[in-house]
Amino acid sequence: MSTLAHTMMTAARSADSGLAGPGEIDRYPYAETPGVDRVPAPAWEGHEQDLGRVGRRAAGSRGRGLHGQLVQQLGQMIVSGDLGADRPLVPEEIGQRFEVSRTVVRESLRVLEAKGLVSARPNVGTRVRPVSDWNLLDPDIIEWRAFGPQRDSQRRELTELRWTIEPLAARLAAGNGRDELQQRLADMVEIMGHALGQGDALTFTRADAEFHSLLIQLAGNRMLEHLSGIVSAALQVSGGPLTGCDRHGEAALGHHGRIVDALAAGDGVAAENAMRQLLTVHPDVERVVPAPREH
Repeated sequence: MSTLAHTMMTAARSADSGLAGPGEIDRYPYAETPGVDRVPAPAWEGHEQDLGRVGRRAAGSRGRGLHGQLVQQLGQMIVSGDLGADRPLVPEEIGQRFEVSRTVVRESLRVLEAKGLVSARPNVGTRVRPVSDWNLLDPDIIEWRAFGPQRDSQRRELTELRWTIEPLAARLAAGNGRDELQQRLADMVEIMGHALGQGDALTFTRADAEFHSLLIQLAGNRMLEHLSGIVSAALQVSGGPLTGCDRHGEAALGHHGRIVDALAAGDGVAAENAMRQLLTVHPDVERVVPAPREH
């Protein structure tokens, strides 16, 4: 095993994945303030819309501290439909319900507004915006949708989007000949192989995401490179359990290796075909797009 493979696998095993297991919920440790009587939280309309309802943490939560937790909580509730379109969000009520300061609430709502989930207007207040206004390419929204009621639709849409991005990226990458990036792609395949043999799903997923990010970078198209975060998010939310004898994992590993070989040979058509084959490995994908024809 290469030094890079050993380092990456060790780091992955020791890191906190941030994933919630089946049926797990978040429990945010809001600190109690000694000597302060809390104001009872106002009642929200309907128990299904209770702002205190706790949702699953998405796979790639980037939030930190109370601010990040509140963004995560409110974002999940909006995307899941618990807080429907045009629902008013009163900062004072949110602060009381989650026991956080006005500053935390204000900054959290600004983040959600930047994602297109809410809008704030004078004399109207802050309200939830309809789906048509959301930034559906935002990695957080991708994850929230993928772990909510829209899970099937989100994963199908991500797969379709990958089919428009990655085969082209593979073809373009074959003509760039950047040896250092091609070597790193080969390293990622080696890491994936070792991880597969050990049933190490976390390392496999991280190396897989790195592989696809590097491939898009190697394509040399800055607009495609801008979409690499979408591909990474898609890989994070679409992976299933991995075992040492997982046949889909074995098939995927083989297609990754063929992509690397095609890139080394400068064969863009072969690289594109190998990528298309890779995108049909998962059984859910086969129901979305037909298997590719050989050129």
